[in-house]
Amino acid sequence: MWNWLKMSFTGALEVLIEMKNQDVKFSKDTYVLAFAICYKLNSPESFKICTTLREEALIKGEVLSTRASCFAVALALNQNQVEKAISIFSQIMKPESIICTNLNIMIHIQSNMFKTLMEILKDATERNLSRYVKKHAFSEEVLAKVREKVKDVPALLARFDELYEKLHINGQVTTYTLDALLCHTPKDQKSHMMLLNKRTVSRRTFQPLSQSLWAE
Repeated sequence: MWNWLKMSFTGALEVLIEMKNQDVKFSKDTYVLAFAICYKLNSPESFKICTTLREEALIKGEVLSTRASCFAVALALNQNQVEKAISIFSQIMKPESIICTNLNIMIHIQSNMFKTLMEILKDATERNLSRYVKKHAFSEEVLAKVREKVKDVPALLARFDELYEKLHINGQVTTYTLDALLCHTPKDQKSHMMLLNKRTVSRRTFQPLSQSLWAE
């Protein structure tokens, strides 16, 4: 099943690259699609493609959405390119979403910044004291990775377990994995994404070279 999906992602990425080579202007949603495919392929090559596309977009002054940047951060983390992940994350203008919150935790895990990580979790529990402040929510999967990292340090483990219990009591823990959060499409964007996919197919039929890529 994965081999079939990988072939599909690879074919789709080739089409997007060819669109770029043919000077077809990418919309914000097209960048999201391209970075999502690179994230799903999760290889050194797809990381290089994602990085190149992102850098070219920034050079041209194009504004990338938070969602596109999140896929780029997640891919960098999966490829153990933590410094790159930190750099991309630092350029996200409004990192308040649940995806950004959990990516930030992953960055701290992979950077071994456990003291700061505990402060982030502590601040999140205290946000619940005011109903006017949006609560941060954390993936159970991500929190499990935190616990795995600190399990051999008794003081950190005790602190984490205390904060973990408070987060659960506050309703700030979700069963969604980080991958599920990344790939979730908001209801108000689903129809737009469907139109984007159709438009991509339409453009491809007018590119002879893309047709040959798709046939391979």
